[in-house]
Amino acid sequence: MGYLTQSEIATNATMNNRVAQAAAEQEYPDPDRWTYDHRRTWASAPGWDDAWESYKASHPDPDPIPDGYIRPDPGADEGVITDSMILSQVQAMAPAPPA
Repeated sequence: MGYLTQSEIATNATMNNRVAQAAAEQEYPDPDRWTYDHRRTWASAPGWDDAWESYKASHPDPDPIPDGYIRPDPGADEGVITDSMILSQVQAMAPAPPA
């Protein structure tokens, strides 16, 4: 997998919300801003791109794509990138305490 998948993870709205919630739980100042500013780093966490691609491979789009089709969202499936994976990555990226 790679950069394209990591970029997809970084820009996925559901993943941004889940990561921001973990940052809020860890009491990061302005968790939404932190999540946005660090999206490229947390999205490149080891194994995340493989899990994401595995989900996409097991949920292919129908051919032809029917009107009104809504593509499944790997970011919303807690079995793809789990809350514990997110929390572990967020904690590993903890901001430095104020001086």
